[in-house]
Amino acid sequence: MSILNFIKGELLEIIEWTDDSRDTLSYRYPDDDKEIKNGAQLIVRESQQVQFVAAGKYADAFGPGKHTLSTENIPILSTILGWKYGFNSPFKCDVYYVNTRLFTGNKWGTSNPVMMRDKDFGIVRLRAFGTYDFRIVDVPKFLKEVAGTDQNFRLDEFADTMRSRIVSIFTDALATANVPALDVASRYGEMGEALLPIINPAVTSKYGLEITSFVLENVSVPPEVEQAIDKRSSMGAIGNLNDYVKYQMGQSMTMGGDGGGAGAAAAQMGLGFGMAQEMLKGMQQQAPAAASAPTAATTPDVLTPEQAAQLLGVSVEDVMASINAGDLKARKIGNAWRIAKVSLDEFLRG
Repeated sequence: MSILNFIKGELLEIIEWTDDSRDTLSYRYPDDDKEIKNGAQLIVRESQQVQFVAAGKYADAFGPGKHTLSTENIPILSTILGWKYGFNSPFKCDVYYVNTRLFTGNKWGTSNPVMMRDKDFGIVRLRAFGTYDFRIVDVPKFLKEVAGTDQNFRLDEFADTMRSRIVSIFTDALATANVPALDVASRYGEMGEALLPIINPAVTSKYGLEITSFVLENVSVPPEVEQAIDKRSSMGAIGNLNDYVKYQMGQSMTMGGDGGGAGAAAAQMGLGFGMAQEMLKGMQQQAPAAASAPTAATTPDVLTPEQAAQLLGVSVEDVMASINAGDLKARKIGNAWRIAKVSLDEFLRG
């Protein structure tokens, strides 16, 4: 009787695992060098999946429920262990419990700036951080590529393992999406949702995970990109530049004195626009005479922003702000902007 009790003590009859930690992703069941008996009971709870591994190969998997281990429900394991006619004797294999619930609020971030190519700014360096939610959907892939043979693979180990991988996938997705740097920096709240369909297939195929939510909480860009965003926002708030200048001119005329400082500045700018418009009209009327006199001053058909600023009596920054806002049509050739005289005429006519 003592021998039978000894043999019974060396066999696993019930295999189950209760997770109280809330941060365990995978758990290798401790067999204490015991064998699994024929007809043993395997208990798998909700949000769990069990994976058998024998002789270094992934065998059968079991979802939630109570399972009796027999030849009929472990066909892959039977093939690996060479049971041609079923098994009656105990056997040994590794049993992995994997938690398939949703893990939320996991942080990610770029420890170093990542590079992205932008059509307006060329190569841009940016930093980003946020959170993501995930669950395990391909257990063999996850065990092979992420958890390995770890006895108790926890969330903190996962964060260390996946941080650089998530950043790498985010960088690839950003390049694939071809999103302008201005949109990345100013609309990052929408970026995570837009990048999710690109990020998910890569994460699933490589690591057996599904990213259910990917959030960008902040994106840091170089100063020149921030300045461009501020200028574009200012132009959007102003609206039509010609109407704005006319309004400021009217205000300065009614206020008068020192109180119209800001309005006077706008009035001067408006006068500059008006004078430039009159000059252009005069040049157009005198074009035939100018053609017959080689020494007469003519306005070139294509201007640089500097020439346009000089002609209008405003700063180059004001001209570039109008170009970036789309009010003044211009074309970028390489790193230089060129403005057609016709476009300048249209801009001045409003």
